[in-house]
Amino acid sequence: MTSKPARLFATSFATCFGCGHSPIAPGTVGSLAAIGIAWPLSRIGFTRFHFLILALALLYPAIRAATIVAAESGRKDPQFVVIDEVLGQWFTLAGALRFDFLTFALAFGLFRLFDIWKPPPIRLIEQIPGGAGIILDDMMAGAYGALVLFLMGWFNRH
Repeated sequence: MTSKPARLFATSFATCFGCGHSPIAPGTVGSLAAIGIAWPLSRIGFTRFHFLILALALLYPAIRAATIVAAESGRKDPQFVVIDEVLGQWFTLAGALRFDFLTFALAFGLFRLFDIWKPPPIRLIEQIPGGAGIILDDMMAGAYGALVLFLMGWFNRH
């Protein structure tokens, strides 16, 4: 049994402090929130390695929060849990060789593409029970996005 304060924090964190309660496209809103947080961080010196560390550092708390919220809601993968989009989006940014408007737009588009399309093995990963399945499938989508973003940047170096 999870305490009420723990449930409240888990819900706030899992919904990216309310972004997941958007009536329209909560996953997209979660991804936009991640970009909205990442943009100023990149302006103060965050690199792709910082976004990788940030996504990995929040991985366990995100899995735990998603597990609690899924159990409380009685749903396998509640749409209002968007911390998976946030971490997946930051994981995508870990593939960026530079940070400008175009890079952020591409990172957003690539992550959303892979998150919605779910190429193999993403569909298998989302079958993992609990918060791990909720979070890890988006991390895999982020890995695909990071790889494409990295290759696009590498082939376009000056």
